Amino acid sequence: MLPRALGCQTWRLPGSIRPSPGRSFAGGASWTRRALLTRAHDRGPSEPPLLEQTVPEHFASIVRQHGDRTAVVSRHQQTQLTYDELDRKSNALARGFQSIGVRKGDRVAVFLGNNIEFAVATYAIFKLGGILNPLNPSFNVSQVISAASHLGTSHLIIGAETNLIRRPPRSNVQMLEQIVPNIKGSKLKSESMPSLQQIVLVDNSSGRVDTQELRAAVPFQALLDGSEQSLPDQGLHKDDVVNIQFTSGTTSMPKAACLSHRSILNNGMQIGDRMLLTPEDVVCCPPPLFHCFGCILGYMATATHGSSIVFPSEAFDPLATLKAVQEYKATALYGVATMFLAELELLANGTVPYEGFQHLRTGIAAGSSVPAELMRKLHKILNLHELTICYGMTETSPVSCMTRTDDPLQKRIDTVGRLMPHVEAKVVDIEDRSKILGVGERGELAVSGYLVMKEYWGDPVKTAEAMIPDHEDPTKLWMLTGDEASMDEEGYVSITGRIKDLIIRGGENIHPLEVENCLLAHDSVREVSVVGLPDEKYGEIVTAFVVKAQGVALTAQEVRDWVREKLSGHLVPKYVFWTDDYPKTASGKIQKFKLREMGVQLLRDGQGLE
Repeated sequence: MLPRALGCQTWRLPGSIRPSPGRSFAGGASWTRRALLTRAHDRGPSEPPLLEQTVPEHFASIVRQHGDRTAVVSRHQQTQLTYDELDRKSNALARGFQSIGVRKGDRVAVFLGNNIEFAVATYAIFKLGGILNPLNPSFNVSQVISAASHLGTSHLIIGAETNLIRRPPRSNVQMLEQIVPNIKGSKLKSESMPSLQQIVLVDNSSGRVDTQELRAAVPFQALLDGSEQSLPDQGLHKDDVVNIQFTSGTTSMPKAACLSHRSILNNGMQIGDRMLLTPEDVVCCPPPLFHCFGCILGYMATATHGSSIVFPSEAFDPLATLKAVQEYKATALYGVATMFLAELELLANGTVPYEGFQHLRTGIAAGSSVPAELMRKLHKILNLHELTICYGMTETSPVSCMTRTDDPLQKRIDTVGRLMPHVEAKVVDIEDRSKILGVGERGELAVSGYLVMKEYWGDPVKTAEAMIPDHEDPTKLWMLTGDEASMDEEGYVSITGRIKDLIIRGGENIHPLEVENCLLAHDSVREVSVVGLPDEKYGEIVTAFVVKAQGVALTAQEVRDWVREKLSGHLVPKYVFWTDDYPKTASGKIQKFKLREMGVQLLRDGQGLE
């Protein structure tokens, strides 16, 4: 038992909570009559029990209950599938995959945007016992080859074109020719990817690419022509690795996290429970399917609850997202801070009329810290009064903490909520990870439980660095998050930044989020990211990269004066750089290490001071 202070606090199970399909919801019961924490160490609820199934087993139960309900909508393709149709099409595709050699345990790479083919392929691969490996569509050919070679990929599913944010469609013919020089021949052979057996080609080019000349590739559509009957037993087990996700790589090279049926199924279920999802909900999901946000918080959480998911476009498009909300009467909207900011700007400048948003009630903001000012705007402008905040990492399948729809607004602004069921977490001293810190103290967050990945594929050294044994129970592993956090006496977790992002000015730790929150409250600031740059006197100095609101005048001195007025002097940015955008991962996280590199170069060029 964890040590507790004397006295206790009673938590009310919210009366508005609705049960998930086919099971009673008891996710809040464990909060009843729990005592306050005295250390930054807590456990999530022990109810409801974990699902001990594979993803296909649970999906079959959803199809039986909600087969006639819409499962997935691809707005840009004007296509939608019911759960029954998704089940039958994924059965046919699984048989098609079998015919070209996909077997249990094979790594199948998917290089697609958010489309109906990705949705169907996901369940086809799961049903076969193959391992889904989504690749970032912004990868260049060397990154694709590196990722696929690392995993020993047997099959690659790729579009004739790739759509990226704010760019015209990119033909993938040149990439395919580099991977398979004889792609226009009759037999596939790749020296750069010797494990590659087949390429499956999705024709998404609207005639711009002549896919018929790529004769060594197998047309995706041809694999759907077979039987739609359920597959015979493939010998699947709930602990099998079913999804290998490459980490986002905001601070280092991506690593391949191995996730199981059990970990992603239960995480999706618990996320949907906290959002109070029902079969009546329609979730608009612009985050990408190749990322945990799209595939687990989105596609898995909706499928476990019989809800509908809508993909507005292949890659994030704020206009398409708002149109999708309006057209499909979405009740939930997902995004990271940068996505929400882009959508709010379209409403503010009148590009999208403010109508058709009355059905919105909930959603998820995740992927990076959500500034308090942005949360208030989302509540007020987009009606997201039950917006939830998720925190996690790819290696934890991914969500370990989440707010509830009825948490006090301040908790949803200041924290990332409390632990998910069957999850344990602690805040440890950065220098001595065996030392658990006190309530309110800042240290590194470590997480344990069913949701922790099995390993980094093919990298035992990095696995051992990230997953450390408990100093008292060596059979228990803790995932080190790399995030600085604190935990309050009620178990709410606050993320104060990446440990590597801390600015150490004259020996004093400065948390970029504190300065970012302050500046976002300025009407002339649309976006801001704060980093530390080298300084001879202080070691590091506060630097702000600012995106101005449209049509406003703003000076660096006004930025500094605003921070000086609201915060203390040592938090005032010495350097202010103006930018139109930031280097980001495809999931929308700002890559601060690239901002630091840019800032150093700008200083060399004599910029930054006014």
